[in-house]
Amino acid sequence: MELELVSSEKCFNGFQKIYKHCSKVTKCSMKFSIYIPQQTYSGEKFNAIFFLSGVMCNEQNFIFKTGFQRYASRERIIFIGPDTSPRNVDLPGDRDSWVFGRSAGWYLDSTCEPWRKNYRMYSYITQELPEIIRQVFPTTGKFGICGHSMGGNGAIVCSLRNPLLFQTLSVLAPSCNPISWGQEIIFKPYLGSENKESWNQYDAAEVVKTYKGPHKKIFVDCGSDDEYLQLLLPDKLVETVGLNENLEIQLNMREGYNHSYFFVATFIEDHIKYHSAALGNQ
Repeated sequence: MELELVSSEKCFNGFQKIYKHCSKVTKCSMKFSIYIPQQTYSGEKFNAIFFLSGVMCNEQNFIFKTGFQRYASRERIIFIGPDTSPRNVDLPGDRDSWVFGRSAGWYLDSTCEPWRKNYRMYSYITQELPEIIRQVFPTTGKFGICGHSMGGNGAIVCSLRNPLLFQTLSVLAPSCNPISWGQEIIFKPYLGSENKESWNQYDAAEVVKTYKGPHKKIFVDCGSDDEYLQLLLPDKLVETVGLNENLEIQLNMREGYNHSYFFVATFIEDHIKYHSAALGNQ
């Protein structure tokens, strides 16, 4: 595979990089960010966390707005930030709504025209990008996944459907049951209306209901003043997890915090420590 280095900046002794590559899955050029701690000895390898961002974001929002690099360096952990949708693909209607199309791929594989060729973010996150990371970068092969908002839903879906790939899971202000409000504006355009059962595989609360993998914990932070709380539905996630003996959840409602990256920046250290401890040493 061919990766093009877009930028590389030294940061807390490691390097914050952005790469570009031609994706076989999305059939277009994709970018991802990656933070790599400084190697303290030749051949040192690191556990890695994928961070899935929310709508209106790309591979850069997380790396510039959260200051996570300080904690990733300290915990000796790689962080990968994929984009939120295909780019350089102009499709009719891809910018008509802020929750659909450009910057809002919802980490699913579309089955409908004109989206099905390029909008295959689920396969990109769970197949192509992990393989790139394994082959090119100094990882142990042990991955966790974290996400914010739309990316929270994506992280839960990707982890529970691939529990051996993403061994640890945490989310911030996740969209927990997007089917409840996004049928017409997300699921129908991307997945069609002929087989609505297929929608469930990309909805966090629905995936929780059918999870049968190894025991897994979901570590969750939400702000009590989140302006989208009525759409996020964290209580729905708690309810469904409570019905599945293979899952447990820790929900922290953070008093006074909203949905912004200020909220993410405040609590990202807790998430990095959680993943680091749960993944363990090399």
